Amino acid sequence: MDLLLDALREAMRLLRTGDGEVYSITLRTALITGASTLVAALVGLPLWLGIALGRFPGQRVLLAIANAGTGFPPVVAGLLVAVLLWRSGPLGALGLIYTPWAMVIAQALIATPLVVSFAAAGVMALPPALHFQIRAMGADRMQYLWLVAREARLALFVAVMAGFGGVVSEVGAAMMVGGNLAGETRVLTTAAVPEVNRGNFGTALALGLILLIFVVMVSAMLTTGQARVQRR
Repeated sequence: MDLLLDALREAMRLLRTGDGEVYSITLRTALITGASTLVAALVGLPLWLGIALGRFPGQRVLLAIANAGTGFPPVVAGLLVAVLLWRSGPLGALGLIYTPWAMVIAQALIATPLVVSFAAAGVMALPPALHFQIRAMGADRMQYLWLVAREARLALFVAVMAGFGGVVSEVGAAMMVGGNLAGETRVLTTAAVPEVNRGNFGTALALGLILLIFVVMVSAMLTTGQARVQRR
């Protein structure tokens, strides 16, 4: 209990005194997490359209792969990206290993199956009669996609929230491809690891509490957006 109280006091001190490194790490966490969630949404939502609304051989296989991907181990995702981006790897010439871009790629790989799975499940749960009604109104292909997406907007919003939740607390892949470099790729989750190794549990818990505050703030904003979407 004393350790938790000390951690809370340390977290408040770090925030109150405007510790430059902590604010830099927090901002980097927000940027990398936000970018990876955006990439997952941009990639995952078109995949959702093809899987949920298409009719083609192997559709169920793709959906099963997306559902299985929701449990994709982050360390495996980090390993795959590291192999691709390593200096001797296929994409090593890009020089992205141990950069924030590598972390965005790895985290997007983790988040995309979550976006696809949640979005596809939401759309496939719509009443079958809705699709016939939209087509009966004479909607063309783009109008059909827009109206279906509008009816499933809450599910799509939840899908993006699930993608964010899948990467905001991720550690293994971030360290594997980012290297936890101070001032470059260190984020709140990975910053706590060396503190624990050094026995600075108070500082590590303080960083964890700052991460928790960040997650609560983002979740509050997303929940507000979700409520507005639901009312429309």
